[in-house]
Amino acid sequence: MRPAEIDLTNVTPLHGAHAHSDSDHDRPLLDALEHGFTSVEADVWYVGGEVLVGHHRADTDPSRTLASAYLEPLARLAAHHDGSVFPGHPEFQLLVDLKHAHPDLYPAVEDALRQFPGLVSSWQDRELTEGAVTAVLSGDRPRTAMTSRPTRHTSYDGRLADLGGGLHHTFMPLVSDDWTAAFTWTGDGPMPEHERTRLHEIVTSAHADGHLVRFWATPDAVGDARTRVWTELRDAGVDYLNTDDLAGLRDFLALEHVAG
Repeated sequence: MRPAEIDLTNVTPLHGAHAHSDSDHDRPLLDALEHGFTSVEADVWYVGGEVLVGHHRADTDPSRTLASAYLEPLARLAAHHDGSVFPGHPEFQLLVDLKHAHPDLYPAVEDALRQFPGLVSSWQDRELTEGAVTAVLSGDRPRTAMTSRPTRHTSYDGRLADLGGGLHHTFMPLVSDDWTAAFTWTGDGPMPEHERTRLHEIVTSAHADGHLVRFWATPDAVGDARTRVWTELRDAGVDYLNTDDLAGLRDFLALEHVAG
């Protein structure tokens, strides 16, 4: 099925739903879209002069480039939906995770994104030209190379250590970090109060400077522990919930919406 033929009319876009390691799914991008996810993570490698998609280098295939697997399908959808990926919903984030520090990978990603000027947001200094898709660079991010570009098609995925460091939200709109490095609680029983306080302080600090927040490595196996962690994250105002279980997070957010 070609992505342009996907009917998203009756799919509810899930604000804050992030598809981690999206390329590992049976139908990368398509599965996430059909579950309503408004943020997907494309793992990329520089192989043979191309930006190839795959969580591990051994998973890459010359026919699956960043453009063919993600940008072209997203462009076709935006063309069908008056300039947005989901009908009537302007927000869509493409997290591009650089899986290694090859010096040609970041420039090649920028080159790929530049081929879709009507689709992908761009920044000239701090001036934003907004598109249907906002690309955020994660993984082995070359911060110096990014800041030296007068025009960028990617923004920077920061870390908790970057909070309060003066990076403007137009450069660093998102702050992501490893849950297990910041917290010991993994959902067994109630969250310790001092960790809950820290979580809320992190989110408050980030939001005060215009940054959104995401954690990876949160519990993702089906069960009460995962539900407890997701509930605490949402209660604290964490902006993106990170998962490999598309249906599980969709159902959680649907129940949360009903309860709210």
